[in-house]
Amino acid sequence: MRSLLRRRLLLSLPFASAALAGWGAAFAADFPSRPVTLIVPFPAGGATDSFVRAVADLAGRELGQPVIVDNKPGAAGVLGANQLVRSAPDGYTLSILPESVFRLPHLQKTQFDPLRDFSYVIHLSGYALGIASLSGAPWRDWASVVADAKKRPGQISYGTTGVNGTMHVTVEEMAQRAGIKLNHVPYKGESEIIQALMGGHIDLAVTAGSIAPMVETGKARVLVLWTEKRAARWPDVPTLREAGLDMVANSPFGIAGPKGMPAAVVKTLHDAFRKALEDPGTQKLLERLNQESAYLDSEAYAAFARERFEISRKQVERMGAAPAQ
Repeated sequence: MRSLLRRRLLLSLPFASAALAGWGAAFAADFPSRPVTLIVPFPAGGATDSFVRAVADLAGRELGQPVIVDNKPGAAGVLGANQLVRSAPDGYTLSILPESVFRLPHLQKTQFDPLRDFSYVIHLSGYALGIASLSGAPWRDWASVVADAKKRPGQISYGTTGVNGTMHVTVEEMAQRAGIKLNHVPYKGESEIIQALMGGHIDLAVTAGSIAPMVETGKARVLVLWTEKRAARWPDVPTLREAGLDMVANSPFGIAGPKGMPAAVVKTLHDAFRKALEDPGTQKLLERLNQESAYLDSEAYAAFARERFEISRKQVERMGAAPAQ
């Protein structure tokens, strides 16, 4: 009896697979039939939000349905990832994934596994991150910050987008290598960091392109950049490597959905967002935000995610941080 049931089950599997494949193709052909939600895990007004809104608008035109940006700031940028594990894999809920998604699992218990819980759609860009101060501050470069911090341990404050985010972890590694102690002040997003800096509430700000207007008007200065090479916008600002630290931290990000999304749906989304990324207007915006295009297709982005997960593990170990429990 058991062998008969098993035989019937095995015979039915090809038909079931064919039925599922047919359903997936039919679903993909109709996709999207309603608006798509794209979560941005940072507040409105920052560099990420400005860039993503422009890309979402263009992608929506390609898809024939609006792509609605939903800001969910806080928790070092992983609230979008948390939402994905609770969402249907139908392509209607997507999120920006910042680098913290690959780091936090090595530091604490998370709701998601970045290697198993997402369908990677497209990698978009990275930031020209750096450390800025008010123009009237006594520091002209990273070396002068280090010298001052050695005299006043823990008294120089700096703002980031949250505990264990790329901004926070990078500064802590910089400080560790320099043998200094700084005072970390977390915020929900870059716009809040800049407001705090301009208001004199913090001494240093870790920012991306949103600091540019303040630099251009002489209200702020960038002390050091975390990029591979000097930025065309600020050719006089040295990189971390030029400052004596063999480090690069550009906090790459892209778009993903819940695991199990149909391949045809992933491709439809990828193609729309790729066209939006390659639009001349988008490229000009990236230049204005001091960012660069870092396109990867779905397969390459998934491989990149595995690579970043391992790099983050090594960074956490190198800093002596406690592993996830």
